[in-house]
Amino acid sequence: MHKASRKNKNFIRWLCYKTSILRAPPPPFDMTHLIALLLTLCCAISQAATITGKVVAVADGDTITVLDANKVQHKIRLGGIDAPEKAQPYGQTSKQSLSDLVYGKTVTVGTDKTDHYGREVGKVQVDGVDANLEQVRRGLAWHYKAYQREQSPEDRLAYAAAEKDAAAARLGLWQDAVPVAPWEWRHPVKAAP
Repeated sequence: MHKASRKNKNFIRWLCYKTSILRAPPPPFDMTHLIALLLTLCCAISQAATITGKVVAVADGDTITVLDANKVQHKIRLGGIDAPEKAQPYGQTSKQSLSDLVYGKTVTVGTDKTDHYGREVGKVQVDGVDANLEQVRRGLAWHYKAYQREQSPEDRLAYAAAEKDAAAARLGLWQDAVPVAPWEWRHPVKAAP
């Protein structure tokens, strides 16, 4: 190799090093760091959020709107229950019951999920009372067993017992001989021809 070309190569290397074009190779890929990062992200995402604010609307027996301190509205679906639809028997009664319980009051909502309608799903507390559970106790909502695995074991037992007690006492919708659950009302089974 020619002496001048060797000098040129060394000069180019030196110039690249000084201008930070030539850098050290990246550190080896470490899978443990990636796993730790993913676990941290998952934990942060799955943590429950708490919303505190005034109830400014009641849509039906299991949906409210909460206005927080920053004037942001949150549409809240009461978790663990399913109330009669507005057009269903006891639908308006259920809505009025929830309205009497929370409308115009400050509530705290523990939420960790958003449903397919964009509503935040959670447990609503008003004056130390679980509004979701109270709707079931009054016989104006069902314990939504399809989603019971999303509840704490304590809530699951309390909601199931409240539904059983309301049915035994024939409260609210349990006054009907054969009450139709909202999930059946929304998707009726068609009779065969």
